Amino acid sequence: MQTVDFSFLALPTGARVLDLGCGEGRHVHGAAFAGFETVGVDLSPGDLATARQRLAELPPPVPAAVVAADALTLPFADGVFDAVIMSEVLEHIPDYRAALAEATRVLRPDGLLCVSVPRAWPERLCWRLSRAYHQVPGGHLRIFRRELLEREIASVGYRCYYRHGAHALHAPYWWLQCLFWERRERSWLVRAWHRLLVWDMLRAPWLTRRLERLLDPFLGKSVVLYFRREVAP
Repeated sequence: MQTVDFSFLALPTGARVLDLGCGEGRHVHGAAFAGFETVGVDLSPGDLATARQRLAELPPPVPAAVVAADALTLPFADGVFDAVIMSEVLEHIPDYRAALAEATRVLRPDGLLCVSVPRAWPERLCWRLSRAYHQVPGGHLRIFRRELLEREIASVGYRCYYRHGAHALHAPYWWLQCLFWERRERSWLVRAWHRLLVWDMLRAPWLTRRLERLLDPFLGKSVVLYFRREVAP
């Protein structure tokens, strides 16, 4: 399941991409198969091990790797990446502005930044249905309003050139998870919706793909923002 649509990253084959907060490497794989030389960074040893295993099982056609690194102190020189991806990351980081500043440091002066965060109103409903949902270790620390986040990123030297929603069918799944939080693993409703999502991802049937495209603009669990860094005069 990918949140970022690489067709909106207008980069040449071989461009260098950083996936900051790569988790289990879904966007590392996606970027590499889109033809970009990709590095993923994360702090979770378990997620990094899974990402390395997946890269070994299905090697991409261009170089890709994952390394352990802190988003606030990246082990890269200034301006070495053509694009930085931060997908479902900023809501987890206490000092998210420092993470954005570090992403900007390693991005070339006219590079691309792609940020995705949970859409505000579905996320608020999750918080209301279950406190435990966002109070787990490493959970969500804040809810972003798309307009305010977009304006904040633009204020530090970026221009948003595209935006879209993603994963509309996942929003009801998380509402069900939160509603039955204490017994979610035993809930037949949660299990049934999970089977629907797995079927949709594996089979990509016309009906659910069309339905999600129609719902993504207002129900999509994630909001995805694409920015170009403006070259300083």
